[in-house]
Amino acid sequence: MASLLSIGLTGLNAAQAQLTTTSHNITNANVTGYSRQQVIQGTQQPLYTGAGFFGQGTQVQTVKRIYSQFLENQTMAADAAHSKSETYYNEIAQIDNLLGDETVGLSSALTSYFNSVQSVASNPSDVSARQSMLSFAQALAGRFQSLNQRMDEIRSGVESQISTTVDSINTLAKQLADLNHQIVVAQASGTGVPANDLLDARNALIQELNRNVQVTTTTESDGSVSVFIGTGQPLVVGNSTYTLTATPSDSNPKKLQLGIQLQGDNSAKLSDSMITGGSLAGLLTFRSDALDAAQNALGRIAVGMTETFNAQHRLGVDLNGAMGGDFFTPIKGAVQNLPAFSTGTVSSAQLEVSYSNVANLTTDDYVLSFDGTNYNLQRSSDGKSVYSGATLPTDVDGISISLTSGSVAAGDRFLIQPTRYAASSVNVAITDTRLIAAGAPITTSAASTNSGTASISQGSVVSGTGISATTPHIGNITVTFDSATNSFVLGGAASGTLAYDPVADASGKTFTLASPNISFSISGAPKNGDAFTITSNDGGVSDGRNAVALGNLQTTKNMLGGSATYATAYSQIVSKIGTQTHAAEINTSTQQTLLEQAQAAQQSVSGVNLDEEAANLLRYQQAYQAAARVMSTAQTLFEAVLNIAR
Repeated sequence: MASLLSIGLTGLNAAQAQLTTTSHNITNANVTGYSRQQVIQGTQQPLYTGAGFFGQGTQVQTVKRIYSQFLENQTMAADAAHSKSETYYNEIAQIDNLLGDETVGLSSALTSYFNSVQSVASNPSDVSARQSMLSFAQALAGRFQSLNQRMDEIRSGVESQISTTVDSINTLAKQLADLNHQIVVAQASGTGVPANDLLDARNALIQELNRNVQVTTTTESDGSVSVFIGTGQPLVVGNSTYTLTATPSDSNPKKLQLGIQLQGDNSAKLSDSMITGGSLAGLLTFRSDALDAAQNALGRIAVGMTETFNAQHRLGVDLNGAMGGDFFTPIKGAVQNLPAFSTGTVSSAQLEVSYSNVANLTTDDYVLSFDGTNYNLQRSSDGKSVYSGATLPTDVDGISISLTSGSVAAGDRFLIQPTRYAASSVNVAITDTRLIAAGAPITTSAASTNSGTASISQGSVVSGTGISATTPHIGNITVTFDSATNSFVLGGAASGTLAYDPVADASGKTFTLASPNISFSISGAPKNGDAFTITSNDGGVSDGRNAVALGNLQTTKNMLGGSATYATAYSQIVSKIGTQTHAAEINTSTQQTLLEQAQAAQQSVSGVNLDEEAANLLRYQQAYQAAARVMSTAQTLFEAVLNIAR
């Protein structure tokens, strides 16, 4: 009877364990990260008798956590990729909305400004037209500045998010280390006794950490989990953690660079490319692939417009009769002295970046270093060297670097950013409408005694060579035709001959003089002795030829190697960002689908099915009742034996 009673008791205990576990599953069905649990039963050691082995009931071997590491790894990989893509899309959408907006974008401001330039070209003496040109120029400068300011705000937000994310990662790492310790202690009571709920809690932390930065894990023999990031850099090992850091970059102090603090005072830098998943990777990728390029490209347009417009404006003459000055305030590239790697000291030398050819400007930043013999200029984007030599680089990627004070010593390093802050530096240099150089400094005329059909164009100035800043800007130059040699003979302030065939060149032939560096065309059939005069246009109030040349800059391909206008260059920025944004949106949607599929597969194994648990509840209830009936039967039989004895 005692054997039957004990067998019933084992069944009762097992059924109670099943009911408890099933109830636990049901009440945690909606808890994120909870894995379904299952009681594993086994048969008690049978009792040997002469008649054979008699069973001694059942025993609960363990409470098993239904979990697939393979499916969990798939879910984590999909989650990290989705988090990266979503973060990248959310950030780049801000730039897409900014640059593509017709109200706040650059396109409308450029169009309005050049329309005002054309108005001055049509009415060079109209003060209201000149004032309108200045007003639209100031509006254009303000648009450049506001766009750059917004990008600076986005950049500041990204750097802040990187710092916050790193802090969050370190907090999660410490929590993981604490849970590792708790799990090791809890499971030390014996093998096959998993701390299921603690394991779920640890998995939830790993998943949250993985959304911030993609991790890989290794389960150790004591039950703890080691967590690694990047290319195998440790973050958590047992109950120890390694701190992730975000400190100013060696190549750009305004930019945070990741690192890992190892044991002692040792640390290792982590390149952006080493972080491949999670929101941190999304921020880093956005900063390098979209934000840096977009802000530098906007600055490149600012430099291109300022340099080319100023150059043409200086070739004109204002209402005071003086040669034009800079219309926009000249822009200089940014230079920041960096600490030397060997000593940590910062050079006292002062460098200046000027623009030698705006068509060749890139969207890169550079690091210039000096080893004591040679200078080396490297692009920040790919580390590629674009110049190496004993002198400072000139006309490399459209820039020239010069020393303004001090001296450069071995080990000195400099951050060169030719276009990063250029858009914020666009300003109108003049406020007086009379200083707009709308006219050309030269004029041409034909002698009244000419008997041929030849005519001369108004002429234009090619460069400032041989052009005086004060009146008269050039001396009188005579151009007289000699039929004997079929050439024009220069006299006065210039000398030489210009070949001209009255028959072959009648449709027009252009001539360019070196000093003064001017250009003019002659067409038709001149007679011997026909003459033309080129002289200073010192009182050309109604002359708008230079304003016409300024207006033509709107359609001149001065940007991107001579392949794009200002507006086209801006459109390319908008188009590129728009394409990147659209691709990021599609990728985010795709990653969301892949994540949902991975989660569904993982939940099909580890998730709680309430219908199944309800059925189990009934089944284990019946088992409990059956075991209780066994014990009741044993009691009845025992009482029967007692009654016989009475």
